[in-house]
Amino acid sequence: MSPYKIVVGKACHLPMELEHRAYWAVKECNMNMRLAGMERKLQLQELEEICLEAYESSRIYKEKTKAFQDKFILRKDFQVGEKVLLYNSCLKLLPGKLRSH
Repeated sequence: MSPYKIVVGKACHLPMELEHRAYWAVKECNMNMRLAGMERKLQLQELEEICLEAYESSRIYKEKTKAFQDKFILRKDFQVGEKVLLYNSCLKLLPGKLRSH
């Protein structure tokens, strides 16, 4: 009688192929804790490198997008004597209750 599964009170035998696969799966498991810890550290380092690469590629993408959008901004050269619309930004220095009256 196999101790693998009991279904409705009856013992079940696994087919020989499944028993063989289960045996090899358990055999392939890394039971050495020090070696498993080193593997896990390597995996975490790889994950951190991938994360840093993603941040770098995101930064490069933002720079390229900004450069592309900045191409469409029209630069204005003002000459002395031209009339321009002046935005009064001095009132925005202290917003709310702190603004001087």
